[in-house]
Amino acid sequence: MEKTSRPGSRVSTDLSVYNNSWWNPGSRLKIILWFLVSSVSINSYLPLPVRVKKWILTLFGAKIGVGLAIKPAVNIKFPWFLTIGDHVWIGEGVWIDNLAPVTIGNHVCISQGAMLETGNHNYRSRTFDLFVKPIHLDNGVWIGAKSVVCPGVTCHSHAILAVGSVATQPLEAYGIYQGNPAVWVKNREIQ
Repeated sequence: MEKTSRPGSRVSTDLSVYNNSWWNPGSRLKIILWFLVSSVSINSYLPLPVRVKKWILTLFGAKIGVGLAIKPAVNIKFPWFLTIGDHVWIGEGVWIDNLAPVTIGNHVCISQGAMLETGNHNYRSRTFDLFVKPIHLDNGVWIGAKSVVCPGVTCHSHAILAVGSVATQPLEAYGIYQGNPAVWVKNREIQ
């Protein structure tokens, strides 16, 4: 069977000219200091009290409400791009890769191993350009274990992203979504 050529398929990616100099997450010193502090406090199994973890995160610019529960080995790229509401649970091994702002509402649960990814690369660009878009999790959202929320996604009030699912589009309020890419499967009923 003969292969047909698709438009643009003969152009190659050239990572030697990749340039993300437009993106500046903060001073080099601040970033290095955060990675050092984080590696022994937040992204660690050192059994620090939650109030100490919260203090460290706020020291580095995170805005955090009351009642935070944060488990061990959580990776937060840049706390100065993070806003967390009241009574939020963040499970073990969660990765908040916030190259852009991440806003988490009240009573949100992010289960173990979930990933919030605010950045990606433009595969259509020869130079594989970086792009970043914020993520917003409204009140009552539950992000299931090992799930991924992609750049620019808003999970509306009380939506659920089921275990191992990938949210590439907005999740509607009180919807339960599953799969890769995640699709609506039913409504969430709270009694």
